[in-house]
Amino acid sequence: MGKVENLPLSKILAQTIKTGIIKSNLIPMFAGLTLSLYTYQISIFEKWPEIIFAFIGTILVIGAAGAFNNLYDRDIDTIMERTKIRPTVTGEINPKTVLWLAIFMSIFGIISLALTTPLAALLGFLGLFFYVVPYTMWSKRRTVFNTEIGSISGAMPPLIGWAAIYPDITHPAALGLFIIAVIWQMPHFYSIAIRRHNEYKAAKVPMLPVVKGIKRTYIQTNIYLIVLIAISFLFSSLSMGLMLVALLLSVVWLLLSIVGYKKMDSEKWAKSMFIYSLIHMTILFSTVIIYSLMGIIFNL
Repeated sequence: MGKVENLPLSKILAQTIKTGIIKSNLIPMFAGLTLSLYTYQISIFEKWPEIIFAFIGTILVIGAAGAFNNLYDRDIDTIMERTKIRPTVTGEINPKTVLWLAIFMSIFGIISLALTTPLAALLGFLGLFFYVVPYTMWSKRRTVFNTEIGSISGAMPPLIGWAAIYPDITHPAALGLFIIAVIWQMPHFYSIAIRRHNEYKAAKVPMLPVVKGIKRTYIQTNIYLIVLIAISFLFSSLSMGLMLVALLLSVVWLLLSIVGYKKMDSEKWAKSMFIYSLIHMTILFSTVIIYSLMGIIFNL
């Protein structure tokens, strides 16, 4: 076990509900929300209560998922260097407290989303359910496809944001955001798994690089990046500009993967892929937000 520090309550709670993950998921959620406003030409002022409840609900549901995950994974978190200082491992927070916190956040998160639209609440529940049951409790320790299964819940935020404004997620742009968010997670988490190879191996978590090796991970990464390039065209019905941004970002990612794999060792390749995954997500979803807000404000 790692060194136990007497953390303030705010930090204990922040680590328990994984505030870093909450913050990173609010960007895709807001991208879906603003794109929905723009697509259906709805005023921000007309929907400001829904916007507030969408943020509150998303924060609570994702926080609940993080708390459930920390509670269930205490046994393997004690083994991994990255996770063995979590309050759920060190004992700085009582397991019963974590359970009740997760239940409370789940209920009030789904209620908050229901105050926008029933569909947003359903999507929030499905995201939470997929993360806790099929991912955390079943696939994470049993199959190399754990990342793919977990990606469903990880891609819910843009759909939640869209549905909070307009309860129909069949628009190609909404589907595009969702599928991009799904596919993005594989290259991202594969790169983490390579860098943390020994930790996952010690904890017996069957991540793809641990079970199948680096070369198989490289090939599978490139397949997903090719799919990501193809998905970019779903934005064409809404905006050629958004389509080109998504397309360019994904093409550069694939080129980085191919060239980097040939010129770098696996550790450096994985690090470069991880860094670019963050750049890709930040630029793409920020572009969607800026484009949508500009369109709403100036009626473009």
